[in-house]
This record gives sequence, C-alpha cells and structure tokens, in this order.
Amino acid sequence: MTRKPTLSFWQIWNMSFGFLGIQFGFALQGGFMSRIFQTLGAEKDTLPLLWIAAPLTGLLVQPIIGYFSDRTWHPILGRRRPYFLIGAIMSSIALVFMPYSSTLWMAAGMLWVLDASINISMEPFRALVADKLPERQRSYGFVLQTLIIGVGTWVASNLPWFVTSMGVSNQAGPGVVPDSVKIAFTIGACVFLASILVTVFTTREYPPEDLARFAEEKKKGKGMVAEIVHHVLQMPQQMFAIGVVQFFSWLAFFSMWSLATPALTEHVFKAPAPDPSAFDMADAAQAAAFTAANGAFQDAADLVGSYMGYYGLSSMAVALLLSFYAARRPLNRRAVHFGALLLGGLGFLSMAYVSQPVYLIGSFALVGVAWASILSMPYALLASSVDDNKMGISMGIFNMFIVIPQIVAATLLGPALRNLFDNQAIFGMVISGASLVVGALCLVRVREPVTAHEPVSATH
Repeated sequence: MTRKPTLSFWQIWNMSFGFLGIQFGFALQGGFMSRIFQTLGAEKDTLPLLWIAAPLTGLLVQPIIGYFSDRTWHPILGRRRPYFLIGAIMSSIALVFMPYSSTLWMAAGMLWVLDASINISMEPFRALVADKLPERQRSYGFVLQTLIIGVGTWVASNLPWFVTSMGVSNQAGPGVVPDSVKIAFTIGACVFLASILVTVFTTREYPPEDLARFAEEKKKGKGMVAEIVHHVLQMPQQMFAIGVVQFFSWLAFFSMWSLATPALTEHVFKAPAPDPSAFDMADAAQAAAFTAANGAFQDAADLVGSYMGYYGLSSMAVALLLSFYAARRPLNRRAVHFGALLLGGLGFLSMAYVSQPVYLIGSFALVGVAWASILSMPYALLASSVDDNKMGISMGIFNMFIVIPQIVAATLLGPALRNLFDNQAIFGMVISGASLVVGALCLVRVREPVTAHEPVSATH
C-alpha cells in the first residue's frame, strides 16, 4: 500500500471545512426543531417520538452511503465528494422549507428529509479524514474537524437570537413559526452549501491504486445487504467496545436536542410554551394573554438556543487545545475521552439546579467538553482497526451506534417523563448526565492504539 503523505494544516482545514455547513444544519435542527414542534402544538412528552425520523433515517442511510462511497470513483469528484455535494443541495432545500411547515406531520416529514440529506453529506466526511491522513495524523485531523464543528454549533445556535436583535419579528400567531426562525434557517442553508463547495473544490482524493482491479472487485462484490450484514457480524472487538460508549454518549445528546427547549424554558426561564386551546381567541383579553405568553416562550427559546451555543464554543476551545497538543505529540485518546465524558455528565446534571439563566453558560461549557471529545476521540480510536479499503462502510456501520440510542431515546423518553418524572422535562437533562457517566465507565473495555511517535503537522 502506498504510504500516505503528511498533510499541511491548510490541507486538513480545507478538507474538513464542509463540516461547518453540516453543523449549521445539525445545530439548527438540534436547537430549534423542538421549538417548531411546540409552536405547531406538540406536547413536550411527545417531542422525542416526533424526532424519531432523524435516527431512523441515519440507521438506514449511513451504512448504505458508506457502502456506495467505498465503491465509487469519479474522475473529477473522486470517491466521497459526490455524496458531499448531493447531500448539501438536498439539505439546503430542506432547511429553507422546514420553518414554513404548517402542521406537525409536515414538520416531522421535513425533519426526515433534512436528516437524510445531512447524513448523505456527513458519513463520507468521516471516511475522508481516514482516507487522506496517515495514522499519526488522524487524531489531529479529527480534532481539527471538531474545531470547525464547534464554530458551526456556536454561530448557528445564535442565529435566531441574532436575527431577532436585527429587528426581525420573533412573534407570530398560533401555529406559525416566527420570521426570525425562518430567516435563520435560510442563512443556514446558504452556509451549508457554500462550505461544502469549499471542500469539493479544494480537496483532491487519492484514486484506487489499481483502477482496473477496483472496477473488477466492484463486480465481484457480495451485494450491498450481504456486505453490510457481513461487516456487522465480523465487527472488530474495538469497534463494538467503542460503540457501547457511543450508545450512552449519543443517548445523552439526543435527550438534550429533543428536550432542552421545553426543559429550560419551563424550569429556568419559567416561560413554558402556551397551549392555544386553553385560550379563547375571540376574547380580546384572552388573545392578549396568549400573545404575551407565546412571546415570552419564543424569547426564552431564542435564549435557550443561544445558551446551547456555548457547548459549541466550549468544544471549539477544547478542540483547539487538543489540536495544538496532537500536532506535537501523541494523545492518550481513551484517557481524554474518559475525562471529557465525566465533565459533560456533570454539566447536564447541574442544569437541574440552575436558578438563574446565566449559570447555563457553565453547564453548557462542560457539555461542550464532552461534545469535542465525542466528535473526535472515538473515530481516532477506531480508525487504526479498520481496513482502509472499507473505511466508508465501516464508518457507516459504526455510526449505527449513534442512531440506535437515539431510536431508543425517542421511544422511551416520553413515557419515562410521564410515568416516572411527573412530565417534568428537566429530568431529560438528568438522564443525559447519567448516561454520559455510564459511557465513561464503559471505556474500560476500549484499548488505546499504539501509534508512531512522529510529528503530525507539516508546515502551515
């Protein structure tokens, strides 16, 4: 196998830059999808189930895209970039139309389209880092990717607040999403497409060493379903061990995305989403009361999104520190991940005790430490145990450990809130904290790969 050359900072930056747009899509979805659902009349204990389209889509799409991207070679766009581009176009369209949904079923359907499209772009990005970088640079590459994700999370999470501060209306009638959210999603769509194009136009992929043999092997393949099943059954022990950690990590973050808005608007801001059916809109006083309550909720939801942005800002800072360290010496990836998950768990648990909104900055900053590690360390721990020629399908199967816990959470969180926690959404954050602690403890079964002690960054 040809030895992969060491890449410069800017080469790694350009090939990871598309993740800025992908994270704009995920941050707008994660920070404001529940707000859209509640605006359209959803009860808070039904929110996780309304989100189920997202992980179900990932469960199906990611292994399939991984399989096809391993078997793709385009003379201009290469192996992974065709999928970046197709996913970006579809995601941008979905982002523009999402906040114009007029019913719950329409919003849930648009979430399905959006998540499928984002997954088409995202899954090959993980494989691209492993494709392009030698083993000694992979921690550095995944950490730098996390730095870009942190920037995207922070900026996108603040978009509705920023648009509102520019004078755009943050209020609307019953069942109508405010203009501030619509404009924020449109900006997100533009950033998504533009950032993916940066990666597509600035990054070149390595062709298969023997194109004739590559084409012949495609013909002799087992078929998509058989190959995916084969790789699942023959999963390396390291992948399974890291996957268990991923299960608890992503259960925690799905709970945050689906329940942070109702939990924090109610528990911290004391401004829950009003139920339109509880107001007589024909009565002027009642209509005014609804408008006031809805305005308070929309403003609180803006601030929840803004505070959530601090986990992106924190993850960006942590990723920056890790990138400086990983550029010069090897990381103990398992130890870093253990400490990060414990700090994130503490951040989630602290939200149940927050009495003033400003304290949420500290809580989400701790969550961001875990987020930075979740987006980089598991992939760096995994990459050395996977066949380079099957990196796409392997990453797709590994990402099943991301979507399966989300399906479990989408199914069980609502009943758990109703039956165990008196329908208090703040306990969703407590569940998140406990889940991250369990994930940290599961790292005992993960081994730390041995890598060459070489500098990993070329001249910038």
